[in-house]
Amino acid sequence: MRLSIAVLACVAGVAQPALAQNAQTEESFPARLAGHALLPAMTMAAPPADAPRDLWISGKFTGKTRIETPMSVAGDTGEKYGRHGTGISLPFIGQPVQGMSGLAMNRDRDGDWFVLTDNGFGSKLNSPDAMLFFHRMRPDFDAGTVTRTETVFLRDPDRKVPFRIANEGTESRYLTGADFDPESIQILNDEIWIGEEFGPSILRVARDGRVLGVFATELDGAVLSGPDTPGTTVPAQPGADFRVQRSGGYEGMALQPGTNLLWAMLEKPLLGNDGQPEGDFLRVMTFDPAKPGWTGDSYRFRLAEGATAIGDFNFIDESRALVIERDNGEGDAAKACAEGADPADCYPQPARVKNVVLVDTASIDEQGYMRRIGHVNLLDIADPDGKARLGGAAGQGVFSFPFFTIEDVARVDDSHIMVANDNNLPFSGGREIGRAADNEFILLSVPELLGAK
Repeated sequence: MRLSIAVLACVAGVAQPALAQNAQTEESFPARLAGHALLPAMTMAAPPADAPRDLWISGKFTGKTRIETPMSVAGDTGEKYGRHGTGISLPFIGQPVQGMSGLAMNRDRDGDWFVLTDNGFGSKLNSPDAMLFFHRMRPDFDAGTVTRTETVFLRDPDRKVPFRIANEGTESRYLTGADFDPESIQILNDEIWIGEEFGPSILRVARDGRVLGVFATELDGAVLSGPDTPGTTVPAQPGADFRVQRSGGYEGMALQPGTNLLWAMLEKPLLGNDGQPEGDFLRVMTFDPAKPGWTGDSYRFRLAEGATAIGDFNFIDESRALVIERDNGEGDAAKACAEGADPADCYPQPARVKNVVLVDTASIDEQGYMRRIGHVNLLDIADPDGKARLGGAAGQGVFSFPFFTIEDVARVDDSHIMVANDNNLPFSGGREIGRAADNEFILLSVPELLGAK
């Protein structure tokens, strides 16, 4: 028997306004490419002089067995994405700068952007020799280049991390991708605040990279954990022993002007008691750095149809914020594989949903959903001035940003935002088949989106 929407709403105790809002057609605003800058895929950072020698070669554990010879194993995009070669081989001499996973809302005094690199090679198991760090960067959209002015490595000399780290027995105690997966960054009172996925937890870090505190996540009075949280043992029952999905911790953490609260958003839906996602929405918890501690308040962000995760979250004023939502696709849909085609020359899972969404955190409905105001489509960007340095449709004035993980967005001024990708070196090639994706920074003119209420 099928029940009407009204009856279902009454049975489930669901408020009618939420249903009405979800049914509305959201406005799509135009975006114009105003600048395009590239940081080459093969960009490496030298470890600090006091780092263990093990960390001078990274990516040694990305295969089934240890890889000792630098640049000896070719990278590819994996079976789901056609196993396209990327032209870059592991392990690396030095530490890859790749993995642009977050932009801070506030810039440094000289105008540089604070940019975060993630855990290295995608998992806790394969990244024990990937160092954790953040940068100051300066995109030059006229020259099309990105300058890395500083790289700061995370370390735990004061033993603030409450579990054993990979470099526990060293004097320098540098942190690695076996310890945390940093995905979002903010700066407040000259301190760095980082949201990470494994805990999920929030890190308080000094400007020189020293960890000052680690805060586990609390929701409704209970501590949240995931399969990679220290202390989670196997076998474990999803939904019962942990509620956060793997790679589902903090992908976005926004700093709210005025209150200075951190709004920490999970990347994927929490798991219910049955081990399945609790819905098509993401949880957002607020943290007060002044305490420091959780406020107890939580909210919800509803994903658009086809979206599976978010990539970044940043306020543009005291209540409105930008959120990147995405599917798991990679590559131009115009080059999608036809049924039965050899995936070597096409994209078996192309990009379909890559949006920058504007939300209003001051407009929360009875169920805790923040209002979606509108969005811009990153797969349909106008480029009438030919600003694209890669990926523009020749003669058509159209530019696309078809990457698997787009994880950086911030307001630049009243009419512009900046967006950047995580290129998952050497495992992504969303721009061109057979070539590793660069770290691309794009400047978008979106006055209608930024002015929308």
